[in-house]
Amino acid sequence: MGIEEYGGGQGPQSDILVVTTNDVPGHRVEQVIGEVFGLTVRSRHLGSQIGAGLKSMVGGELKGLTKTLVQTRNQAMDRLIEQARARGANAVLAFRFDVTEAADVGTEVCAYGTAVVLARE
Repeated sequence: MGIEEYGGGQGPQSDILVVTTNDVPGHRVEQVIGEVFGLTVRSRHLGSQIGAGLKSMVGGELKGLTKTLVQTRNQAMDRLIEQARARGANAVLAFRFDVTEAADVGTEVCAYGTAVVLARE
């Protein structure tokens, strides 16, 4: 697997800016729309679970699980961006991920932040 399969984040042409900071240099917040989030729950693939169990005995990265988590985070972020866009935002500030186990059957990933309308200063 190439490095592109382990990354995430926005593409260069996104109409919604997503940042982990509370402000954006050169911009002012014109309107705070409020919290937005994108949520997804992924079940574990039996084959990857068995492979992960075997790999844990000898050590090393669990590449199948890493790839699944990247895909899950990207899906949650895509949903966050769609919600922000639908509510009229052009940016999401204070962006974060929250990852938890979901009833021992999968992984819940929530991408969240504050939807705002930014304007150049």
